[in-house]
Amino acid sequence: MRPWHTLWFLLLLGWTVSAADRAITGPIVTWMIDNGVGFLADAAHPHALGGLIGGLFFAGYMLTQFPGGYLGDRYGHRTLIVVSLLWAGVATLLTGFVGGLVAFIVVRVVTGLGEGAFYSNDRTLVTAATPERHRGLGMGVVITGLSFGITLAIVLTPYFVDAGKALLPDVDAWRMAFWILGAATLLVGVVLAVRFRAQLSWAASLRATLHLGGYAAVSLALVMAVYAVGDRAGLSTLWIALLEVGLAVGLVLFALGRKGAELGPVLKNRDLFLLYVVNIAILWNLWFFSFWSVSIVAGAAHSSFANAALTAGFNAGAGILGFPVGGWLSDHGLRHGWGRKPMMLAFTGVQAVLTVAFAWYLAAADEPSLWTMGALLFGASVFFNALQPVGHALTAELARPQMRGSAFGMENLIGETGAVLSPAISGVLRDATGGWQAAVWLDAGIVLAGFVVLSQVRQPRERATAPS
Repeated sequence: MRPWHTLWFLLLLGWTVSAADRAITGPIVTWMIDNGVGFLADAAHPHALGGLIGGLFFAGYMLTQFPGGYLGDRYGHRTLIVVSLLWAGVATLLTGFVGGLVAFIVVRVVTGLGEGAFYSNDRTLVTAATPERHRGLGMGVVITGLSFGITLAIVLTPYFVDAGKALLPDVDAWRMAFWILGAATLLVGVVLAVRFRAQLSWAASLRATLHLGGYAAVSLALVMAVYAVGDRAGLSTLWIALLEVGLAVGLVLFALGRKGAELGPVLKNRDLFLLYVVNIAILWNLWFFSFWSVSIVAGAAHSSFANAALTAGFNAGAGILGFPVGGWLSDHGLRHGWGRKPMMLAFTGVQAVLTVAFAWYLAAADEPSLWTMGALLFGASVFFNALQPVGHALTAELARPQMRGSAFGMENLIGETGAVLSPAISGVLRDATGGWQAAVWLDAGIVLAGFVVLSQVRQPRERATAPS
């Protein structure tokens, strides 16, 4: 086995537990709404509130994207990956012990702040350790863990809850999901720390943790201040989510003002910036379906929670095929002089068509079939997941090597705007219309907008014309 193959597997494990920790909130919120328990039992607009909880998690997650990449460039990318996983494991465990809406939101935001340091360092490490001819495949294989994690969180939530019922009162059964996943994340974090020990300096790890903790403390205070002010002023969940996005934009502008010369290659590169904007559509779609797919399927087909979770799992599970195949095809196209952009554009176009088909089917069918919904979700998700490693490899090629951690961090910081807004806005639409059709149509429109922006990206000239 090649050294980079071992690294791919370790990072895949990290993606799996990290994604499961993120995705578990959606199914748990759906279960709480359906069973009238917890802090959602008496909510006037439960889907809007549930969506805001998901959005606030991603508000925390997005605010450490750039600092995480920047600190990885400074302290070492393996160091930040280990810190991120151990942080997320502890915070996920704590989520199972909290009570009350505000405490739940605080711990979820803290979880997001820790997990935000993973993405930019993982992408940079794969780029540095993998031969260029296999870079797209490496990106795809590693991020397959995202699909594994989301699938496990969606499909296994009914079983986690049943396990909780055996030990806890029914109203607290949801806590077991966070305890199981938190323990799994800590285990993987320890495994990676042991495997990376030759490259880790514990003094540097401590400094990196404290440095990231400083960013996280300020970010937590800002996120919760925006939430408290908005809630006290009686603002809707939609306006609170928009204010959180405004907070992120303000921090980007602040960073640019403080480190404008240093960050110029990351923010002032036209094609990189367009890819950042495309990432908004990608992450909107990803976390719209990852957060609400169980509720969408259950509401449309009037099925049980378990059956809806299994059907929704087709959407997440498609990444197990789409991620590595998309990365491999990307490398194949590059070796033949096609470049990565045309393939990413083609995958995005097919995904858009299938997403429109899913929206039309929900609106037209009197009794939507679980099998048909599962097939459409699977088809759209295969192409959606295939385009992501292609985009990551393209970002690596457009960014300067010494700035890749910062570039990936900025890409996900801006892109996470979609993840912050998607659950919240979709939940508001669900409560306002009584169904999911409007939210799915909005998702399809955003995917099409991403296709248009992507068409304006110029791929690196020397790569696009490289001979076989």
